[in-house]
Amino acid sequence: MAYADRNVSGNRVVAIVIVSVIVAVMGYAFVTGLTYKYVKAMSEKLKTFDVEEPPPPPPDEPPPPPPDQPLEPPPVVSPPPIVQTQAPPQVVIQTVQAPPPVFVPTPVAAPPPPPPAPPRISQAAGLKGNPGQFFNDDAYPSEAIRAGAQGRVVAKLTVGADGRVSACSITTSSGNSSLDDTTCRIARSRVRYTPAKDENGQPTVSTATLPVRWVLPEN
Repeated sequence: MAYADRNVSGNRVVAIVIVSVIVAVMGYAFVTGLTYKYVKAMSEKLKTFDVEEPPPPPPDEPPPPPPDQPLEPPPVVSPPPIVQTQAPPQVVIQTVQAPPPVFVPTPVAAPPPPPPAPPRISQAAGLKGNPGQFFNDDAYPSEAIRAGAQGRVVAKLTVGADGRVSACSITTSSGNSSLDDTTCRIARSRVRYTPAKDENGQPTVSTATLPVRWVLPEN
């Protein structure tokens, strides 16, 4: 019993599968046929409603030509007046060469002429008398006495051609101005010389040295 039941169940499954395949094939055929018929019917309907394009419009006719008009000559345009401008005068630049500098020598002052050479003395001047008599106690300056000044004075004398003393300068001072000044004053006023003579025997100017020693007078 069991074996018979198993055969029956197997046959039933095979039958179900076959039936399913048949149904699927019939359904596919049914769907395919209907779709083809529907598309064919729609295409026929569309053919009945084809729209024809309207014919193109006729081309535009050209406008009629304008009536003939007389040709007018073009207006005469006068050229602008020509203005003549005077060109400015040409500037000529001349290079003036500066003259060379003139050398003006600076004048050089001429040196003073040398003093004349002293005449050649052939005979010196000599004192006349004893000059010590002129420088005694009576001639002693009171200022030097009050100051207690004494000393030796040496004077350089200029003796003229007449034998008189024309100038006096102190070369050795006593240290007291009163004694120095008194020496020159007495020499110019009292001292006399025999004038010196040149090589021709003529009296001439010469110099002489006069030493004087001042000693305070005794009371």
